[in-house]
Amino acid sequence: MRDGSEAMATQQQTSSSPIDNGMPHSARIYDYWLGGKDNFAADRAVAEALMTAIPTVRSMAAENRHFVHRAARYLAGKAGVRQFLDIGTGIPTRPNLHEVAQQVAPETRVVYVDNDPIVLAHARALMISSEQGRSEYIHADMRQPEMILNHRTLREVLDLDQPVALTMIAILMLLKDADDPWRKVRVLMDALPSGSYVAITHPTGDFNPEAVKTAVASAVDSGMTLVPRSRDEVARFFEGWELVEPGIVPVMAWQPDDGEPADPHAAYYWAGVARKP
Repeated sequence: MRDGSEAMATQQQTSSSPIDNGMPHSARIYDYWLGGKDNFAADRAVAEALMTAIPTVRSMAAENRHFVHRAARYLAGKAGVRQFLDIGTGIPTRPNLHEVAQQVAPETRVVYVDNDPIVLAHARALMISSEQGRSEYIHADMRQPEMILNHRTLREVLDLDQPVALTMIAILMLLKDADDPWRKVRVLMDALPSGSYVAITHPTGDFNPEAVKTAVASAVDSGMTLVPRSRDEVARFFEGWELVEPGIVPVMAWQPDDGEPADPHAAYYWAGVARKP
């Protein structure tokens, strides 16, 4: 019997990028950790290897989702942003970013971006928007930020003369230093007007160097790129923008809903939100 993802792969013949079920992909690994079914054996093998290195990695993935919800409520609420650009969307997991933001402000517009054909196959779920707002999906790669910015759908949905919230959740780890992720992120940030925001989470070895080193080795052995970064390296992504309180902190400690976590370092991610002056 085929699992849901294998059946979907058979159906998804119109994608410009064929689904490679022999190569692990971060979106499908996260899907597995979050209890989804849109993943292949190669994804599950890497996911399990990373769980061996870091047994709490499932809860860390969940903490990233919780951050998305908190940040979306803040950005659509207190910050008053009505446009979002989400890079590295992943497989839809309800509530999705647009659902959270549109609960606060139904007129919110969201453009999602990912390069996994499985995510493309689910794009219809990402585009179920409120009547007042709009939600669309672009199949594109964050390694080509200019192409994202010039995409017809993005230009139709987002007004780049008005503030935009750029969100990149647990995705920049897929770019090596040699790819200059700081420049690629800056291309996106520079295209946004004053009053825009950026929200980032990024895995780090700062809290448990040995475990993260083992996890990275497992990922690399499977043909994946996984680059944890220090707080200083993550801070470079926010340079020139004004950090929102409490600044760059462990992901669990960014404006938590239920008071300060007992151990904010239990999830090995830095997180931050900043505003363009």
